[in-house]
Amino acid sequence: MERWSPDSWRKKPVAQMPDYADRAALSGVERTLGGFPPLVFAGEARKLKQALARVSAGEAFLLQGGDCAESFAEHSADNIRDFFRVFLQMAVVMTFAAASPVVKVGRVAGQFAKPRSAPMEEIGGTELPSYRGDIVNDIEFTAAARAPDPRRQLEAYRQSAATLNLIRAFATGGYANLENAHRWMLGFVKDSPQSSAYRELADRITETLGFMRAIGLDPEAHPELRQTDFYTSHEALLLGYEEAMTRVDSTTGDHYATSGHLIWIGDRTRQPDHAHVEYTRGIKNPIGLKCGTSLAPDGLLKLIDILNPENEPGRLTLICRFGSDKAADYLPGLIRGVRREGRNVVWSCDPMHGNTVKAGAYKTRPFERIMSEIRTFFAVHQGEGTYAGGIHLEMTGKNVTECTGGARAISEGELKDRYHTYCDPRLNAEQAIEVAFLVAELLKAERLARGTPEVHAAE
Repeated sequence: MERWSPDSWRKKPVAQMPDYADRAALSGVERTLGGFPPLVFAGEARKLKQALARVSAGEAFLLQGGDCAESFAEHSADNIRDFFRVFLQMAVVMTFAAASPVVKVGRVAGQFAKPRSAPMEEIGGTELPSYRGDIVNDIEFTAAARAPDPRRQLEAYRQSAATLNLIRAFATGGYANLENAHRWMLGFVKDSPQSSAYRELADRITETLGFMRAIGLDPEAHPELRQTDFYTSHEALLLGYEEAMTRVDSTTGDHYATSGHLIWIGDRTRQPDHAHVEYTRGIKNPIGLKCGTSLAPDGLLKLIDILNPENEPGRLTLICRFGSDKAADYLPGLIRGVRREGRNVVWSCDPMHGNTVKAGAYKTRPFERIMSEIRTFFAVHQGEGTYAGGIHLEMTGKNVTECTGGARAISEGELKDRYHTYCDPRLNAEQAIEVAFLVAELLKAERLARGTPEVHAAE
């Protein structure tokens, strides 16, 4: 293996990177970013890796979710709060109903770049560069807006820092207190079919806390009941930005990406001899790898050798995205290859990306296909004797109509009502909570099938 450095990726072929016209401006922005404070810290990344090691061992579950692509225009305290409260609801449903600790990782505070299937987009006979996320260019369809602008990286950093600041306050400042479980419900979800199930669960939590007090255990004395660990993640697509945000940990001498706690390699950029794999192999953060239908077992094992040569538990999460009609065909082979070689990985299900369809002028994702792929993911792992360790969702706390189906049976005709995404369709809060209840049921069934004793919900 060649010697690694934060810039060794520059000697490799690279895919999905924008072509900046002003290279001097780009270099200047990267130098500026290199002097900025880290967004996250090495100790936090190590703590997440330890938590993911528990997931790898079947002792916890990974919940990863958030926007398909964060946008500068929608950055607001209300949107961040609404996302966080839905995420808390999902986590508490899984934790309490399934008696399983949940590792909480948001697609947030850095998920600004998006890979595209084509470098150019044509509308009305005009062809312009594709929108690649707000960190690269603007969604407005004009030549000026679509030109990659390196200065947008500075705005992405500032918004990530502001988002992290607010989320850390929510996670540790009392908002995540289990006493607030009833208050987390969003207004538009209160009359949903999921609301009664969630209220019943919140009532059980309240009763449990009351019982603790009655026998002399003060919930206020247990910080795990008043606050939570919450981590950030994004696709490491814009490698110049990632290199600029790479720091040497003063306690270990290791390199860490300080742009987010966990970063992942996408399905379009996981070539083993290319730049994205080269950069990611050298940082010590926990990392993710998207696994699609074009990845064969031998190819996956080659990538695992590169990305996790020491077979470190918690280092590598395999995020599987096949589609509801293909998961049963492709997932077993990958599982068998990894198990045969004794590799430590977290298996996570991305039921979103393989289930995207066109409905007139809109991209959408049928909710029944999303739920079907999740069920298949758990069933395959049960059949193979391995652990279905996580779920990876594109979701929002907003009342959008982007994915059809769900408890309210959103129709294709209703997509236009509140279709706000810049890129891919997201689950709304109601649909996301419905997914959480399904996962809780599947986790409970898995635990019973394995004969695993219940873990206290507060862990």
